[in-house]
Amino acid sequence: MARESDGARRTESGLPLDPVYGPEALDGWDPVRRLGEPGGYPFTRGVYPTMYTTRPWTMRQYAGFGTAAESNARYKQLIANGTTGLSVAFDLPTQMGHDSDAPLAHGEVGKVGVAVDSVEDMRVLFDGIPLGGVSTSMTINAPAALLLLMYQLVAEEQGVPARELTGTIQNDVLKEYIARGTYIFPPKPSLRLVADVFRYCRAELPKWNTISISGYHMAEAGASPAQEIAFTLADGIEYVRTAVAAGMDVDDFAPRLSFFFVSRTTLLEEVAKFRAARRIWARVMREDFGAKDPKSWMLRFHTQTAGVQLTAQQPEVNLVRVAVQGLAAVLGGTQSLHTNSFDEAIALPTDKSARLALRTQQVLAYETDVTATVDPFAGSYVVESMTDDVEAAALALMERVEDLGGAVAAIEHGFQKGEIERSAYRIALETDGGERVVVGVNRFRLDAEEPYEPLRVDPAIEARQAARLGRLRAERDSSAVASALAALRAAAGSSQENVLYPMKTALAARATVGEVCDALRGVWGAYEPTERF
Repeated sequence: MARESDGARRTESGLPLDPVYGPEALDGWDPVRRLGEPGGYPFTRGVYPTMYTTRPWTMRQYAGFGTAAESNARYKQLIANGTTGLSVAFDLPTQMGHDSDAPLAHGEVGKVGVAVDSVEDMRVLFDGIPLGGVSTSMTINAPAALLLLMYQLVAEEQGVPARELTGTIQNDVLKEYIARGTYIFPPKPSLRLVADVFRYCRAELPKWNTISISGYHMAEAGASPAQEIAFTLADGIEYVRTAVAAGMDVDDFAPRLSFFFVSRTTLLEEVAKFRAARRIWARVMREDFGAKDPKSWMLRFHTQTAGVQLTAQQPEVNLVRVAVQGLAAVLGGTQSLHTNSFDEAIALPTDKSARLALRTQQVLAYETDVTATVDPFAGSYVVESMTDDVEAAALALMERVEDLGGAVAAIEHGFQKGEIERSAYRIALETDGGERVVVGVNRFRLDAEEPYEPLRVDPAIEARQAARLGRLRAERDSSAVASALAALRAAAGSSQENVLYPMKTALAARATVGEVCDALRGVWGAYEPTERF
């Protein structure tokens, strides 16, 4: 939160923030049109009538590092501590569709997530965890279809029917071109793969959330709250258009769409942001796409507290930041929540810090009264006014995206990336100049930081993963793998086939992530970014 030279405050989106709000802030304001009832259109007050009054949000802790066995042990600890949903972090080679023994993977195996090279690793990752009784989210985008299919194969080995599996794959490749960079294929075939996932899950995994359209990574790159929801919802519109153009009825897939947002320490604007996003999406789906199923109008979302706001200086202060950010997400009506660990600005979370992060959610759910009533800020002069302001700012940005021809065309023009970079630069200038206070960084500093021993990933993991891959390739039926990959390439070259069916056959034959992605690269090519702004 920054101050202007005259002392006035502005929100993170650059909107005026008055010191006092009264009834005049809502002059001419129509509560029926703007608010509705909880669980009713336009869902400003939440997507379900009772929200947390009958049960709290899903507590989903994001974890994954090193080998599948190490991550499996962390998942079991989280479940024992009360986590109600798992969330898997994958390492960069997996996210980029490379095997752990590929030259490009060197030095990155197991560092920022778990290394998964084949269905064998997926089997170890969920060993002893009954997949019929847990909801799993997987933060994976360009190769999302592969990881979903491996998860399905492991579940079927456990005797769990695919139709009973619940969870989410992120599968949001458009934001990779905007803010994060873990893309593989060009936009057009990437969108075709997303549509194939929609169709496949409708037929095979009807309870699965097929995409988590993400603003989180844009926010981490510097997007303001208004930019975050504007560019995320614009991406969502592009995905809906792609699926409709592929012949799907909007009500056949829209109820399984989900979203992923950040929650910052600026609590009031974050609450307003979540409420505004629900209202915009409801109107887009009902009025622009003609969706008739109320579930198609609902913006259901997962929230993660703001990693970019964590500091390596005085890291215990991050416990306070995360508590405030988690509270903002809950007051904003999130469906599931991950609270960051206080030491994540230094290294991967330790067992203790991960447990403390989970305990933060449990205190919010069971020791406060925020779960006793739906949408506690409804009718608040400041929050309702801010909700309108954020909505108007987001709609203006969405209109600019549309003027450029939609999300993909705007990406090709560098529009979203350029806007986010300008916002990030503004934040950096305000922090460096002291207008934006960061406790422990530019104010309230210590002369010397206390020592802290972080969790470190064993560098020998890379060699062990390479050895596992060597054994896998030696023991599997190579001709079956070759035949399955050939069938996958043929399907990728056809506009009529769903690539997930031959992809599943290849993965069941123990083809690796890198081999499957290389087969698709051979047909679709690899994306080469261009700077155009």
